[in-house]
Amino acid sequence: MWLSLATALCLVLVIEGLMPFLAPATWKRMLAAVSLMGERQLRVAGLLCMLTGTACLYLIR
Repeated sequence: MWLSLATALCLVLVIEGLMPFLAPATWKRMLAAVSLMGERQLRVAGLLCMLTGTACLYLIR
């Protein structure tokens, strides 16, 4: 189980690094827009990301 968790975390790092590597200017604009969002909007966005990821994992497995 620890190996799977470590693999998943490594994949997260690879995926998170794609945007700043491929389109740094767009990534900076996106970060600026996110910094202007309220806490409630960020929480809702985080919840939607978690639910989407959970649903995708459920479908894959």
